Amino acid sequence: MSLLVKALIMGIVEGITEFLPISSTGHMIIVGDFIDFKGESFHTMFEIVIQLGAILAVIFYYRSKILDSLIHLRPGQKGFNLWFKIFIAFLPSAVLGLLINDIIEEYFFSSFTVAIALIVGGFLMIFAENLFGRWGLDDMDKANVKQAFVIGLGQCLALIPGMSRSASTIMGGMAAGLSTKAAAEFSFFLAIPTMIAASAYSLIKGFSSMSTLQWQALGIGFAVSFIVALLAVDVFLSYLKKHSLKSFAYYRIVLGIIMVVLITTGIL
Repeated sequence: MSLLVKALIMGIVEGITEFLPISSTGHMIIVGDFIDFKGESFHTMFEIVIQLGAILAVIFYYRSKILDSLIHLRPGQKGFNLWFKIFIAFLPSAVLGLLINDIIEEYFFSSFTVAIALIVGGFLMIFAENLFGRWGLDDMDKANVKQAFVIGLGQCLALIPGMSRSASTIMGGMAAGLSTKAAAEFSFFLAIPTMIAASAYSLIKGFSSMSTLQWQALGIGFAVSFIVALLAVDVFLSYLKKHSLKSFAYYRIVLGIIMVVLITTGIL
């Protein structure tokens, strides 16, 4: 299978899974194992950078809200309040990520780590739903700074591949008193600075050693993840209006157990 075809497949996987609480990074590692897209620094960088394509889909989806927030960006205005809370939520994982990013990339980017994280994260999602419920503050704009910081602490869990940035921030939002839908929307906005920073960091580390073919693969993965994620965002938000997160939690647990079996038997 050519590198460009593998990039196309990975872009589809990223676009579908980025905003679902099932771990996009985890699924890319799993699929990467199956199609032999792994083992080099480019592959790790690719998996991080194409997430930016999905994030641009969020920017496009919320373009009116984002533009309005930028127009009202003076201190005291709604735009300033929104991005200040996003900044507060961004800080915990940004600081921790800078400190331990190399360790995570070296020791935690494996299918077995993902399998365990999928299972643990699934049970945490069930626990969060039972403890905090689905209902809470239904407008992310009304969240305060303290709630934003709690969400940011939750996002730190996502540094472990397989935990899911979406799941971690949504659980943090529920713990802070937001509804699942409001927590999901907050996680979308929080993803903007988080993934831009992660992608920029990875590109700076690896762009000088990339070949022409690798740049083409990165472009394909980036574009495909944008298109697929744009479709996935609307579907996910519509789903959360009427359903809980438990179906995603059960999926995580079952997939994690299957992976553990495949890994321990040497199939994966």
